[in-house]
Amino acid sequence: MIPSGVMADLKIEFDALGESMAEIRPRLDAALAKNFPGGMLSRRWEGEVLHLSGPGAAGTIVFERGKLVGQATLRPPASLMKAMIEERIAGALRDVAGG
Repeated sequence: MIPSGVMADLKIEFDALGESMAEIRPRLDAALAKNFPGGMLSRRWEGEVLHLSGPGAAGTIVFERGKLVGQATLRPPASLMKAMIEERIAGALRDVAGG
């Protein structure tokens, strides 16, 4: 049995120099849709901030100081899949940042 209070936090950063979130936005939406098919991850834009949510997960992606920065708090069941979530978010950010 896993205690209900088990949480995991993650933060992922990739350099994306010379671009703005407006330039990145279409590529970011496409990369996340590809890495999280079938509505596994809900996305909502609020200005220049992309809010992400899913079962047990809440996070944001922002463009700050030349970097794409993704942050999330994971609770069960998402915390049990931290490695997979981190890999898919990092893959999307890497694709968008050109890394």
